[in-house]
Amino acid sequence: MSMTDGVSRRTLLGAAALAGVPVLRAQAQKPDPVTVGVLTDASGPYGDSGGRGSLLAARMAVADFGGVVLGEPVRIKFGDSENRPDVASALARDWFDKGGVDAITDLPVTPVALAVQEVAKEKHRTVMITAAAITEFTSKLCSPYSTHWADDAHAMTTMTARQVVKDGGDTWFFLTVDFSFGRALQAAATSVIEANGGKVLGVATFPIGNTDFSAQLLRASTSGAKVMGFAAVGDDLVGAIKQSAEFGLAGGTGKTLAAFLVYLTDIHALGLQAAQGLALSSGFYWDQTDASRAFAQRFFAEHKAMPTRNQASVYLSTRHFLKAAAQAGTRDALAIGKAMRALPVDYFGHPANLRADGRVMYDVTLYRVKAPADSHAPWDYYTPIGTMPAAEAFLPMNPACA
Repeated sequence: MSMTDGVSRRTLLGAAALAGVPVLRAQAQKPDPVTVGVLTDASGPYGDSGGRGSLLAARMAVADFGGVVLGEPVRIKFGDSENRPDVASALARDWFDKGGVDAITDLPVTPVALAVQEVAKEKHRTVMITAAAITEFTSKLCSPYSTHWADDAHAMTTMTARQVVKDGGDTWFFLTVDFSFGRALQAAATSVIEANGGKVLGVATFPIGNTDFSAQLLRASTSGAKVMGFAAVGDDLVGAIKQSAEFGLAGGTGKTLAAFLVYLTDIHALGLQAAQGLALSSGFYWDQTDASRAFAQRFFAEHKAMPTRNQASVYLSTRHFLKAAAQAGTRDALAIGKAMRALPVDYFGHPANLRADGRVMYDVTLYRVKAPADSHAPWDYYTPIGTMPAAEAFLPMNPACA
């Protein structure tokens, strides 16, 4: 009989542990899922353009990828940023430190995205910004852990303003929400208008959450401008356009209307009677390709609304992250970031790519919102006018980010 006969296995394991001897576990550890966090506006002003639709888009990306990467299951976490940078950064930090989250996507509003981008850089984790739209995410704040999938302020304003001026809309009046992003949209559009021979005749600002635009619209109506430009987003944009129609300045009866950060759900909320004729730019529209239509119909079957460009970008970014993780063969965010930049992006049937600075490059299309008589089905809202190549739509890369 050996000296260990009759001694329990538990006793031996306990003695080995006390002696500092490594012990192999009898059972394999539970798999650690690869996790993507969707950090969005769950119920506020951007809930329709992101929210539960973004969650669905991320889940669809995981399912289409096969549900497994690096031999581990893929999990999606969902969080509400409340559109507050302190809430978003605290949740992101907790997800990275304790929640096993490998990447975060969505991120509405600039302060939220900036806060989470900083946490991701500190924690060496992946962040994929699909909603917030300032150019600085890549032009000044580039990071090997960060990618920008949203149509940025330069892309949104350049295509729209250039084409509207070309079509005769050479004098503009702006209704601008009085915070940093609204002012940035106005400034970017003004540069394009003036560079193409146009002129801005006036600006009327309003606070976030404004409900009465009569004073601003009176100034716009008496300005003599041919174009009314809306440098606003979300509920502010919808309210301003809706009251413009009530004021007789929209709906195909008055001035040319142009806006920049517009979601399909904004047009749905407005209705075609109020929104018809509005000029806007977007990299994604559900009815632009066979691939986008196939994705949109699947999305609609569960969500009962067509996907916005933010929700489409959540799908694309999540799927691309998983492809890159598989290509890199590791969960290391720096290696995944390099693979994301090396792999081509399938932008719903259109070619796209990721620059070294993290900017996703794709063509941007100018649309006009259809009149009610021209819409042949629910969510049939846009008519394409022209397309701007990616190299013109987005700023050149900052050499420091190469």
